[in-house]
Amino acid sequence: MHPTRRTLTLALALPAAVASLLGAAPARPASDPVAAGTDRRDPKPTIVLVHGAFADASSWSGTIRRLQHVGYPVLAPANPLRGLAADTAYLRSVLATVDGPVVLVGHSYGGAVISGAAVGDGRVKALVYIAAFTPDKGESAAELAAKFPGSTLGDTVNPRPYPLPGGGTGTELVIERAKFHRQFAADVSTADAAVMAATQRPVATAALEEKAGEAAWKTIPSWALIATADKNIPPAAERWMARRAGSHITEVDASHAVAVSRPAVVTDVILDAARATR
Repeated sequence: MHPTRRTLTLALALPAAVASLLGAAPARPASDPVAAGTDRRDPKPTIVLVHGAFADASSWSGTIRRLQHVGYPVLAPANPLRGLAADTAYLRSVLATVDGPVVLVGHSYGGAVISGAAVGDGRVKALVYIAAFTPDKGESAAELAAKFPGSTLGDTVNPRPYPLPGGGTGTELVIERAKFHRQFAADVSTADAAVMAATQRPVATAALEEKAGEAAWKTIPSWALIATADKNIPPAAERWMARRAGSHITEVDASHAVAVSRPAVVTDVILDAARATR
């Protein structure tokens, strides 16, 4: 081969070879739904999923896969579960790294966190509450959970001490492993519930008792999924909060771990919110 032609051939082949070695994905056609999700002319909102107490970000796995399949960018940060103001500030710092519009989704105590984090953030187009607290200013998660009968959480949790950053000791709660399946995830398989019990993230009692600040649901459209077999937050409380917030309400026969047991339903509610606000 002529030296000039050989040099040109190598130059053209090199980027593809390097991309292959680095595991880079091939360029997507314009019709690809994932590519369309990043189209700056009509960007889909980033779905930010915030877990609650006794769970972690993996509880959103089924929902994440479904949202990514239809082209939505998704982020599921770890919720510290140490205090409402601190957790809210942390979520705000995460949101600051996201470009473009956002749909904020909170499960359980995560609902209180998203309600505070979205205040004053014009990029947040919708709030979605999944078996979640929807507090008003001055209300705590513990107070709202006790507003209606039905929660059996108190009989299943154990308190334990943990060191505070500035010194001293705080108290956090964990659900007893032997009681986790029935209490938190009764409609999840025994094997999956055992994994969830082993990986549960404790919540500080201070986080559940701390009173909420301003509520973003007063100015941002909201959607709510009520888990009618919930044993952590009474379904009546979820329903009452959702109606007060003027949320678009969906109900499903599911445990508190509805994102794990019914990810398709959870995804549909999120997509309703995302599409309604574009």
